[in-house]
Amino acid sequence: MTTATRRLTVAQALVEFLARQYTERDGRRQRLIAACWGIFGHGNVAGVGQALLESGGAMPYLQGRNEQAMVHAAVGYARHRDRLSAHAVTTSIGPGATNLVTGAALATINRIPVLLLPGDTFATRPADPVLQQLEHPGAGDVSVNDCLRPVSRWFDRITRPEALVPAALQAVRVLADPVETGAVTLALPQDVQAEVYDWPEEFFAERVWRVRRPAPDPAELAAAVQAVRAARRPLLIAGGGVHHSEAEEALRALADATGIPVASTQAGKGSLHHAHPADVGGVGHTGTAVADDLARTADLVIGVGTRYSDFTTASHTLFAAPDVRFVNLNIAPFDAHKLSALPLVADARTGLEALTEALAGHRVPEAYEKEYTVGKQAWERLVTRAFTPQDAAARPTQAQVLGALDAVVDDTDVVVNAAGSLPGDLHKLWRARSRRQYHLEYGYSCMGYEIPAAIGVALAEPGRPVWALVGDGTYLMMPTELVTAVQEGIPIKVVLIQNHGYASIGGLSEAVGGERFGTAYRFRAADGTYTGDPLPVDLAANAASLGMHVLRARTAGELRDALSEARASARPTCVYVETETADTVPGAPPAQAWWDVPVAGTATRPAARRAREEYERHAAARRRYL
Repeated sequence: MTTATRRLTVAQALVEFLARQYTERDGRRQRLIAACWGIFGHGNVAGVGQALLESGGAMPYLQGRNEQAMVHAAVGYARHRDRLSAHAVTTSIGPGATNLVTGAALATINRIPVLLLPGDTFATRPADPVLQQLEHPGAGDVSVNDCLRPVSRWFDRITRPEALVPAALQAVRVLADPVETGAVTLALPQDVQAEVYDWPEEFFAERVWRVRRPAPDPAELAAAVQAVRAARRPLLIAGGGVHHSEAEEALRALADATGIPVASTQAGKGSLHHAHPADVGGVGHTGTAVADDLARTADLVIGVGTRYSDFTTASHTLFAAPDVRFVNLNIAPFDAHKLSALPLVADARTGLEALTEALAGHRVPEAYEKEYTVGKQAWERLVTRAFTPQDAAARPTQAQVLGALDAVVDDTDVVVNAAGSLPGDLHKLWRARSRRQYHLEYGYSCMGYEIPAAIGVALAEPGRPVWALVGDGTYLMMPTELVTAVQEGIPIKVVLIQNHGYASIGGLSEAVGGERFGTAYRFRAADGTYTGDPLPVDLAANAASLGMHVLRARTAGELRDALSEARASARPTCVYVETETADTVPGAPPAQAWWDVPVAGTATRPAARRAREEYERHAAARRRYL
């Protein structure tokens, strides 16, 4: 029997294949690869670039300014689409490809799908080396793209046309798998991209990748239920898996039925509405007082869709009860077994529904509910004080910036952040109103994520107000995609906070005896340190020069007006504000829980010696959960 074929280049075949891949969950079908970002050079312009042009729009193209930023935009898009739809990113060889590495690491660490299509050097090696080729004296088949191997969930190099068929199928399998997903890399030698092959028509048939919702094993469920019923002080920690699984309603039903308090990681915040009686806020190093106090005394911790990062566990010092045990509901066995937990390997929604049904009639002690209710109320009063300026004519603190934004947004807005001092303040203070409002990238905490990710979110759900919150340090890392927002007419709102340096690392440096060395954006003083006058940079003017509409807010009163105007704007808008550097959370200690950052074992400066003493005191409380 003769099999029908189609004569295309490798790049054309790949684009055609990707345009026909779909995911389906709960009966809803959508494109797996909805668009392709790209910056073109000699490694992809005549291959993937030509194929995108020839596709006639079947694979939409998005123009970026920086390869790392394009991956961040793709991650923002995929996260907002619950990992069911993603973007591809194509680059040339050399620096274009290596610029992908940071974005790939971010995607894989956060378990977010993105398809990377870097150009590669010639497979046939007609000239060796070609422009931008890495020559490795001990291995002729190594290229710079090998940097992407450890940060990719799947990596392949397509050195022959026919190799694309199994590689492409494996790539989309991994992208659509809720356990395996992350960055997927198909390295494409530039000569192979343009090579012609007769492809079987079956390769281009529509394929639907069903995203499973596995139910828990009955024996694992029975063990988990027994542990919950036996606990007197259980605490549930909601991680990002709750959002990825669209399990928020199932979580609310469990909390309503049992009264178990719910704390959240950075990725899981918003799993419950902030006003829900069981929501006690962020947990861990940047957690609320009530959540961390509950964590210290919990006899059972129920982790749902969390990786248990060191910020969540306070570097294994937070869960301090001598008999504390763990139940971990996670679709990934790798995470379900952490902290010697009773594993409950299942989809978050399916698992929570099974737990609620099996726990029918069970509720935590009334005194425990009253305890965390009182603690939640006390914390809310502190948040209100932190958000409220005493003088509307004064320069606002960073917490007051968040308070002004809190007063302007509703449950349709999305707040995007990743790095600096803002994640800590947001985790403690932000009142999340909906499942998608709080978009914090804190698996990799990558400076420069916010602006491109906001573009990705806006592309994922046009018409939704999207805010990128950035400090001056983060802004200077990667403002490039402001141009993309302007070009595409994507009305993101950027809140640019000027505090003259790395505020978060400055505070950390002070805490570990580093005396804020090298963390301020200032001129050099006579002693050689950066302690002179602030630099005369004008970041608002910079944003305006890139095409943004810029609003300057000099006081707390002006800030709220500027945020309201930005929210109503139909074009990309930046609100610029300089903040006071006072304690952002009045009445609260700098951190509710410890974070292990090693301090010099020997030093001559008093600050470092004091910090070492404090470090040893905290480190003594670390434990292995066995």
